Amino acid sequence: MHTSDRRLSFLGLGPTGDLAALTCYTSQRGKVVWFLKSPPLVPASELQRRQRMRFTTAAESWRGLQQTMRTAWLGAAIDAGLRIHGYDLWIFWQLKRDRSIIQTIERQTHRTLIPP
Repeated sequence: MHTSDRRLSFLGLGPTGDLAALTCYTSQRGKVVWFLKSPPLVPASELQRRQRMRFTTAAESWRGLQQTMRTAWLGAAIDAGLRIHGYDLWIFWQLKRDRSIIQTIERQTHRTLIPP
């Protein structure tokens, strides 16, 4: 079932992606097309499962942070002028563990994000 809807485009939105059991995209003609999401044809590979688990673990660790630490990460992203949310910065840290980047943000924002 394919449907086209201009209402969201009229509001200035160009949605793409999945929403519940639907997938949508904006066609080359500027129309938003919705259709039922197709199930995967093959099971997820080991690498895909591993990557999903890494993101799941990073998200769970965010939920486990104390509110003061979450606030520090959120504020650091804003104070550093990053175009990402503090949660995204946390996920980056959890996946990459690049201490030098986080230390640069700490110096710029005068915030402590990772304990010494």
